[in-house]
Amino acid sequence: MPKSHILVIDDDTRLRMLLGRFLSENGFKVELGKDAAEARGLMQQQHFDLLIIDVMMPNEDGVRFTQNLRQTSAVPVIMLTARGAFDDRIKGLEAGADDYLPKPFEPKELLLRINNILKRTNAPAQPICQFGEFSFSFADSRLKKGEQPIHITESETKILAILCREKNSPVSREKLSDLCNIDSRSVDVQITRLRKKIEQNPKQPQHLQTVRNLGYVVRG
Repeated sequence: MPKSHILVIDDDTRLRMLLGRFLSENGFKVELGKDAAEARGLMQQQHFDLLIIDVMMPNEDGVRFTQNLRQTSAVPVIMLTARGAFDDRIKGLEAGADDYLPKPFEPKELLLRINNILKRTNAPAQPICQFGEFSFSFADSRLKKGEQPIHITESETKILAILCREKNSPVSREKLSDLCNIDSRSVDVQITRLRKKIEQNPKQPQHLQTVRNLGYVVRG
């Protein structure tokens, strides 16, 4: 099986080289770019399976680069942001990034996020997420129990769609908050409402579970 090809774009030479070595040691083919211009040159010559892009870069920052990239490409993007830079995370996700990781970060966490994204993007498209008696259709954003439709609100739909795309992999409250543009407390409220519609016993959920220190997950 061919190695997945990753492009790292970061103007910090030390971090760029460290990431390149770490990813190579973990079985990836890696190219390195110091800025957006160099990255574009590499992308014209080679195919990449995933990009890792730093937000803070000279001339053209990571957010603008990702916005421009999304006009022509759906290649997955992980954005590196400064810790606590909430606005950068929101802007990155709005620009089309698939995930973000605040600096400094554990290399193993980056590896986990890369593998999760590649697993999802390389898998055949699944129009339906099935869990127990329930099904969620990505095509029309509808939840059913068997053939019976279940009404869910717009916010509930957004959260359930994200969790279904990441089925069996926990999604943090913070990430759900960012992707749905609501605060963390509202995420908890929507989860509680969804459990009342899905779970036989909402206090002991079988499908929409909490994973301690990691977030929420759909199982089943």
